[in-house]
Amino acid sequence: MRGPERVEGGRRGWSMLPLVLLVLALIDLRVELILLWDHFTLASLSAAVRSHLLAVAVLVAQPSLWHHYRRSRG
Repeated sequence: MRGPERVEGGRRGWSMLPLVLLVLALIDLRVELILLWDHFTLASLSAAVRSHLLAVAVLVAQPSLWHHYRRSRG
């Protein structure tokens, strides 16, 4: 019965997925976050969101991701 053992091992590896996605999103948004910190305007915020939509979506989805992967672990 190798199938279930392999699936369990795979679930353990996926538990770090939210953290990896968070780090990659912050790396992608690094320059825009620095610019926003220096000079915050609504135009610069909307430009950052429009040009990095996937990274912003990952940041918005972080609470749900942490909840989902914490629940599947236990």
